[in-house]
Amino acid sequence: MNIQIIAVGKLKEEYLRGAQREYSKRLSRFCKLRIIEVDEESTLEKEADRIRKVLPASSHVIALAIEGKKYDSVGFSRHMENLMIGGKSDITFIIGGSAGLDKSILKEAHSLLSMSDMTFPHQLARIILLEQIYRSFKIINNETYHK
Repeated sequence: MNIQIIAVGKLKEEYLRGAQREYSKRLSRFCKLRIIEVDEESTLEKEADRIRKVLPASSHVIALAIEGKKYDSVGFSRHMENLMIGGKSDITFIIGGSAGLDKSILKEAHSLLSMSDMTFPHQLARIILLEQIYRSFKIINNETYHK
């Protein structure tokens, strides 16, 4: 299983980079994880071009967006499992910058995911997504994980 996270912007704070390293390490037993950071641009259209340049051609694309589908953790794990059972061995999540994602990226994505009705800083959204991906693998494999 290959999972990519394409994120606009870099993690600036060490505590967030530490959390990313920790979840990357935890996920290494379940999947091959790749995190690709693209620079923020003056327009969303330019960011969209940067995203497209690093987007794997055959990947199943899930863009994070407020208007996306919301799951609880078990529902998200079922969704991930269904993708895997359906032959999707390469999944890419796209996280926009502080201004969100260009509408063209949202239209081109296979699905949209909303993590909450609340607004999170895009840097923190990356950590929350990593945690939920890790949690979903633990659920799929019937392994205990704290609640």
